[in-house]
Amino acid sequence: MQSESRAGQQAFGDIAPKLAQLSDSVLFDDVWQRPELSPRERSLITVAALVALNRLEQLPFHLQLAQRNGVAHQQLAELITHLAFYAGWPAAASAVARLRELEPEAPHAV
Repeated sequence: MQSESRAGQQAFGDIAPKLAQLSDSVLFDDVWQRPELSPRERSLITVAALVALNRLEQLPFHLQLAQRNGVAHQQLAELITHLAFYAGWPAAASAVARLRELEPEAPHAV
């Protein structure tokens, strides 16, 4: 997860350097590296939370990360379909629009 460990710096380090540093060092270099859950499982959880909370701005980054962590494009579509019944139809429809923007990629285990 090397590139993700600088994601905060790249996303908002110029305006919120402490938030970027915490995102990179605590979230990506610590929490995402804990062995109790695989990166794939963490990606599924994160995407589900972002869809359920309608946090669309963060969703493209995490959809791409999920694919790099071995979640297939069709599995992401299924996750969103499932969440339509728990998080609401508008949240799912908005998430599908973000998924549509993402090119399907061959899954890679991390």
